[in-house]
Amino acid sequence: MGSWFQEAANSKPIFLTIYATVVIGILFSSFYVFTAIYSSNSPAVSTFSSLPHAGDQPSNISQPAMAKIVPAPETPSIQFRPWETPHPTKKMPPLTNFRLTKELLQQRVKDNVIIVTFGNYAFMDFILTWVKHLVDLEVSNFLVGAMDTKLLEALYWKGVPVFDMGSHMSTVDVGWGTPTFHKMGREKVILIDSFLPFGYELLMCDTDMVWLKNPLPYLARYPGADVLTSSDQVVPTVVDDSLEDWQRVGAAYNIGIFHWRPTDSAKKLAKEWKEMLLADDKIWDQNGFNDLVHKQLGPSVDGESGLVYAFDGNLKLGILPASIFCSGHTYFVQAMYQQLRLEPYAVHTTFQYAGTEGKRHRLREAMVFHDPPEYYDAPGGFLSFKPSIPKSLLLDGEHNIESHFTLINYQMKQIRTALAIASVLNRTLVMPPLWCRLDRLWFSHPGVLEGSMTRQPFICPLDHVFEIHLMLKQQPEEYGPGINIREYSLFENPAMPKQVKDSWLEVHLCEEGAQDCRASNGTQRPGVLKFPKRSNEETLKSVFSSFKDVKIIEFSSMQDAFLGFTDKTREEKFRRRVKTYVGIWCCVMNHTPGHIYYDMYWDEKPGWKPIPPQSVEEDHPPF
Repeated sequence: MGSWFQEAANSKPIFLTIYATVVIGILFSSFYVFTAIYSSNSPAVSTFSSLPHAGDQPSNISQPAMAKIVPAPETPSIQFRPWETPHPTKKMPPLTNFRLTKELLQQRVKDNVIIVTFGNYAFMDFILTWVKHLVDLEVSNFLVGAMDTKLLEALYWKGVPVFDMGSHMSTVDVGWGTPTFHKMGREKVILIDSFLPFGYELLMCDTDMVWLKNPLPYLARYPGADVLTSSDQVVPTVVDDSLEDWQRVGAAYNIGIFHWRPTDSAKKLAKEWKEMLLADDKIWDQNGFNDLVHKQLGPSVDGESGLVYAFDGNLKLGILPASIFCSGHTYFVQAMYQQLRLEPYAVHTTFQYAGTEGKRHRLREAMVFHDPPEYYDAPGGFLSFKPSIPKSLLLDGEHNIESHFTLINYQMKQIRTALAIASVLNRTLVMPPLWCRLDRLWFSHPGVLEGSMTRQPFICPLDHVFEIHLMLKQQPEEYGPGINIREYSLFENPAMPKQVKDSWLEVHLCEEGAQDCRASNGTQRPGVLKFPKRSNEETLKSVFSSFKDVKIIEFSSMQDAFLGFTDKTREEKFRRRVKTYVGIWCCVMNHTPGHIYYDMYWDEKPGWKPIPPQSVEEDHPPF
């Protein structure tokens, strides 16, 4: 650079002027690009990740204007930003400012469409995940309904467009099927009935789903539809991205994702649906919707669109393809979109187990859940291992109950060892991918659903075998210290900090007495430690205390890695804890009950076999 300026200085004045102008232009452009990329006021992703967490808002709050709407730039790129976080010195506006009005909607609507979800504070992280995906997709025409004031305030201080539903709900997780859960369903129907008279198209979503692709261009392909709904269909009726063949859909229509146009037929359906649910609090909102639209189903509207006349014979209904508007089964179990070479628009965490924790874990496994930075840098560090599975257990023989349990038990024993070592070292265990031969459902089936695209074997969600809600639950003292877990895809997640991934120790198990195999903290080469098999609790603590600052310790195997606890009281507590970690497989054909309990200590019971309980007295977990 110095010689470049010297050349300019020795040239004629006009060239000196040109060179100076060029240099200044380059410096100015570089500064502009740098600030555009790194300023906290620019990119959608950076803006979202730097927002204060719930609870970070000032304690003495109480006045200013609503979150200011900042229009997207003319050429939106990384600078796209649909809202602006209120300044922390501002006060919280009165609740009346957050009432659902046409004026409020007009601030958010784009191309006459508004996207809406709603929930209470217990689902704050799901709502932020839902919002973040839309922001990343450069979709800004959305609103979140807050069912309690705590959520409303938290979202306001994060700059999320929010309105008050005035339902004054509990802030805790209500649980599927509870009276409060059904109340939430009625709130959805009331919302739809309230929105449609404003004259805007409404894309209504549950909070336990995420958008993977902007759905609005797809919905616009069917301008004649009054309602487009997702479904629980698990057998494909089409193999492209067209609407499902309504005549071949046998599953329930799922109201977790559906799009309404403000037509007379749609308004009439919403009104009757609301009146039905308010008249009988025992009707589940989804069942009520299905009953109404099936009052009349058919004929087809035309020969091409895939729409069908439904409800009163005038409503034009379309069923979104389950391959790309995915359920928890078509996405996590079948991976239908992959097999059909399609791009998914959404995933809804249905067909899952272990409650809300199971939903959260599935989204984390798929790397589509938004977690704060500290999630990726656990106190005490991480423990992982390379699972070992013989090819014969995966592929040989029939896919049946016996081969499925043999495969699961083989993996379970390794995971049990890993849980013990994680407990001893006080590290968070990164669970391995779990291979299954059979699907899990709520009813009897032949192993996989007939007509579905489930491959065998397949990597199954952790909640197919493990009771994630119990693994994460705070247990009494007699269950010993808790053992934190993470999803198998953690280290592949782009959100994982480089400084964590780079702090790594490989542990190669060896037979004690072999060359260089001894209980020592000396590494053979940087980042690699040889460690004897069948070491006990004290040896583990002694050796790995020298590596407490290493973020990730990965064992080459868990087979014969741990001899056992020295402290027998601690071992009893550990056993009591992990026995609760596994659930059931369901269900065998022609037997009641049809479920079979997994057993964490199956190998300690000679002759153990995977059979369902033979009597009411036997129908209990093995602990």
